[in-house]
Amino acid sequence: MKGFKVVIPARLGSTRLPNKVLRDVHGKPVLRHVWEAARKSGAEDIIVATDSEQVLEACRGFGADARLTAASHNSGTDRINEIARKAGWAADTIVVNLQGDEPLMPADLVRQAAQLLAEDSEAHIASLCHPLHAIEEWLNPNVVKLVMDRRGYALYFSRAPIPWKRDGSTREQPRMPEGLAYRHIGLYAYRVAALAEFSQLPAAPLEDCEALEQLRALTHGFRIRMGITHNPPPRGVDTEEDLQAVIALMKPAR
Repeated sequence: MKGFKVVIPARLGSTRLPNKVLRDVHGKPVLRHVWEAARKSGAEDIIVATDSEQVLEACRGFGADARLTAASHNSGTDRINEIARKAGWAADTIVVNLQGDEPLMPADLVRQAAQLLAEDSEAHIASLCHPLHAIEEWLNPNVVKLVMDRRGYALYFSRAPIPWKRDGSTREQPRMPEGLAYRHIGLYAYRVAALAEFSQLPAAPLEDCEALEQLRALTHGFRIRMGITHNPPPRGVDTEEDLQAVIALMKPAR
């Protein structure tokens, strides 16, 4: 496939886990693990986008290309758009948004998202999902679910358990529809033109309701091509509990 780029938004401020991208995991900051995964993906350029001099200095320490972006951005998507605009990337350039708190994201999923967009000229954005089998995850509002059309384009994303099986389900005893329930993986590939357009759009009511930025894209008619993987990444780092789980999962073999 044509070369693609990875931009890693890395904001230092975090209400639930302060300085999370610089927290230590086996002698390296979380962000370095993310950057190393990106290097294995085959991306032609990997850039860390941050609003923090502290993050910038840490990146220089391990050899990453890091660039300062405005502190006023509301999202990582806006931060990536600033990088793309200042770099003068062509409109059809593919950029993968890899969050700076996802140290366990497999490199092949980064590549899969880019490949998916490269092969679909009708899509503005590409992302990934995996089948859900545990009803506890399906009911968990922190797990984002989605439904797709027959061609693999996203129809809707929600924190609610969707789709809802009408027959036999009650509020007290819900039944998860096997084969139809998917969890969204927060990894996105954009064309630079779509990224620029998206960043100019106002927040949508559905986006505000569910606190899901991708609903802004759907509200404004963007087509989001979904790829299914059966190799989902473990959780990212949002809390101290998440950090300890990542440390345990990444424990070096003896």
